Amino acid sequence: MKPYLIEFRQKIVKAYEQGDTSIRKVAARFDVSKAFVQKLLKQKQTTGHIQPKKQGGSLKSVLHSRTAQLTQMVEKYPDSTLSEYCEYWLDTYKETVSPSMMCRELIKQNLTRKKRQYGVVSLPQTACKF
Repeated sequence: MKPYLIEFRQKIVKAYEQGDTSIRKVAARFDVSKAFVQKLLKQKQTTGHIQPKKQGGSLKSVLHSRTAQLTQMVEKYPDSTLSEYCEYWLDTYKETVSPSMMCRELIKQNLTRKKRQYGVVSLPQTACKF
């Protein structure tokens, strides 16, 4: 959804500042939410303008800028599980990381997560009886 135009925002603020009216009445008059009017008035009071703020964007992971450390960790411990990587990260860098976050970051950086399989080794059939 696009932000409201500055002219529309100015009308809302002006209507509230001009008269003895409530935020609810201004919101109803302009068909916006009460919360929007409150945020608009607070923004005007704190910043001095009513420009729309930047929308969207995503939060970066704690591991996002740590490519070299992740690569080093995977090379040092290639057969570790995600949980073991998380424990290592906590011990080494004092940052808590969930296994899902670790998994996503390893995938983004194309670091292998495939482990050697430690299965039961089948012994050859002998005539040995115990």
